[in-house]
Amino acid sequence: MARSLQSVRMSDAPRTLYLAAPRGFCAGVDRAIDIVDIALQVYGAPVYVRHEIVHNRHVVDDLRARGAVFVDELRDVPEGAVVIFSAHGVSPAVRAEAKARGLKALDATCPLVTKVHLEALRYAKQGYSIVLIGHRGHVEVEGTLGEAPNAIVLVESVADVEALDLPDPARVAYISQTTLSVDDVRTIVEALKRRYPAVHEPAKADICYATQNRQDAVKELARRCSVILVVGAPTSSNANRLVEVARARGAQAYLIEAAEDIEAAWLTGDVGITAGASTPEDVVRACVRRACELGGYRVEEFRLLEERVMFPLPNELLGAAQIGGIAVGPGNERAAARVTGGEIRIRHH
Repeated sequence: MARSLQSVRMSDAPRTLYLAAPRGFCAGVDRAIDIVDIALQVYGAPVYVRHEIVHNRHVVDDLRARGAVFVDELRDVPEGAVVIFSAHGVSPAVRAEAKARGLKALDATCPLVTKVHLEALRYAKQGYSIVLIGHRGHVEVEGTLGEAPNAIVLVESVADVEALDLPDPARVAYISQTTLSVDDVRTIVEALKRRYPAVHEPAKADICYATQNRQDAVKELARRCSVILVVGAPTSSNANRLVEVARARGAQAYLIEAAEDIEAAWLTGDVGITAGASTPEDVVRACVRRACELGGYRVEEFRLLEERVMFPLPNELLGAAQIGGIAVGPGNERAAARVTGGEIRIRHH
């Protein structure tokens, strides 16, 4: 029988497993999951979701089991049905298609992604050439490109910046995908400023607060650990960036989706564990337990800072819940209710 973390005594565990904080779900992911959850209660199954609501199979599988149907395109949604746009955002063309087909659309787009969309619209209306820093083919990037397709050019690297040939060097602005490496974006922005000294930048950085906080925590973990495990999906941009940040700081880093992915051979010396912004806490806890079983660690939380960000739910959904007599508690209570799998006994750093 697997031992709980409580049974791993200090005398048995000369090595330390550092558990990063903050980790896991961000406010945008919490909000998106809440929207699907409440929509299922209000409207009943099936509720359709365009693309994965967030990039994590544990979350998607749980919602699918409760009646959510995930589709790639709106043509797969029956006319008049309820459809939810994922946290990554959609283009105006997708919204127009939903309206034309009489779909009841609920928007789970992260407000920080919406901020980038609004910046793109504003710059386009002012006649700027817009440089979007992002990963080609990513769902978030596709939605942002759709806001001003004739004004936006996508760059993924410094080489892409050096190849740019924009019509008016005095009217250039940049925006970025919210889940990129802070360091990579900084490098690309520096190249942009060298090539286009008058480039306009967002009033506030587009990189999500949670993305930056988790990357900053990993940088600190890499100072303490030779190995870092990042719990997240292969399709998760922010989880992959955490692996890259850890490796750039000299740590051996591995991306895992579940506890069974951990290999005992990896666990040399002190180990750090963190999680992408779409990873449920119960999955993280299972990974911590497995690492302790394999490596005999004591667990110490390394807390960089406390996150207290919450985003409001759509008024339309709240109104429908009220009419249906469905109680919707505060966001922090809903988030806490999602955490299962028992207590983790940790020492706080």
